[in-house]
Amino acid sequence: MKLILDSEERNITGSRVKIARLRNNLTQQQLSAKLETLAVYIDRASISKIEQQKRIVTDYELLALCEVLKVSPGWLLGLEK
Repeated sequence: MKLILDSEERNITGSRVKIARLRNNLTQQQLSAKLETLAVYIDRASISKIEQQKRIVTDYELLALCEVLKVSPGWLLGLEK
């Protein structure tokens, strides 16, 4: 397994965040608003950076994303199909 610092990618969840967001028919702005109701403040531009794997996702952000997107942490991390 390569270290995250060895590549340009800053997370392993970005592509799955986008997949789940689109499955839930949410725009990046709508996802941002839903996260805000959980006291997790990620603006639309930061969601774009997450989806492009250019921004790190913290553990509490990951859990909030799972709740809003209705997926498990294992799925979001690519451990489940």
